[in-house]
Amino acid sequence: MRITLRQLQIFTAIAEHGSTTAAASSIPLSQSATSAALGELESMLGASLFDRIGKRLQLNETGRALLDPARSLLDMARDIEINFGMDDASPGMPLPARIRLGASTTIGNYLMPERIARLLDTHALASVEMRIGNTQEIVGAVLRREVDAGVIEGPCHSDELEALPWLSDELVFVVAARHPLAQLPEPCGLELLRQQRWLLRESGSGTREAVDNVLLPHLGNFDQALQLGSTEAIKQAAAAGLGIACLSRSAVQDLLALGRLHLLQTTLPALHRQLYRIRHRSKQFSPALALLLAA
Repeated sequence: MRITLRQLQIFTAIAEHGSTTAAASSIPLSQSATSAALGELESMLGASLFDRIGKRLQLNETGRALLDPARSLLDMARDIEINFGMDDASPGMPLPARIRLGASTTIGNYLMPERIARLLDTHALASVEMRIGNTQEIVGAVLRREVDAGVIEGPCHSDELEALPWLSDELVFVVAARHPLAQLPEPCGLELLRQQRWLLRESGSGTREAVDNVLLPHLGNFDQALQLGSTEAIKQAAAAGLGIACLSRSAVQDLLALGRLHLLQTTLPALHRQLYRIRHRSKQFSPALALLLAA
């Protein structure tokens, strides 16, 4: 076999970073050695893999065709190293325990930090790289094998991925402590809820899909809505009195404790959504990743 895993690693690094200089820093390797490895790979394949645009290297059609198979081979090699490399200082924990995780916004910001801290407390040599985005972005990253697994707030609609139920997440209604609804002596009814300005995430967000799924059957529509690009922005907008929000309890418990938000009681039933762990069907959770994402 003439093509080496090292060449494929260098190729994928250049594809991700857009230059041999940036790729060399990420590997790490000298820039000249990185350029030489790319030249050798292109010579073996008899084709150029990148278009040279100024100082940038952009994948051409041939390079795009190679990228996914290269990532797949590197993933499989990495899984072999994880499953067979052991360290006496951490019995039972395969090394290197380097976890690449994708997490949708609420999970990444409010649920995962504590879990990562617990993992590192017991396995100090483990490392976690976490990418945060909305559900669609994390699904895409798992599909492209840019992360080992994802944890998302909405359903996964890709046949190439396996979605495993993970945690049940409670959704709550919050308004500013000084909002008129906070002064109600009884639970807020549907008619009054329909009249409110709703603070919502963007399309593609798992939180938005969950809110639509649980509320629209009852409300029919959001007559007034303000769309914001993050859960944190929605929290702050609600605390400023701009409207009502339906968010994960884990995301708002800090402002509830500070008294800036008020937990609104309604006539609706208790609302929950299912969180999911997702992985490519060709991959398995490593022991370290399974520990991090234990239900």
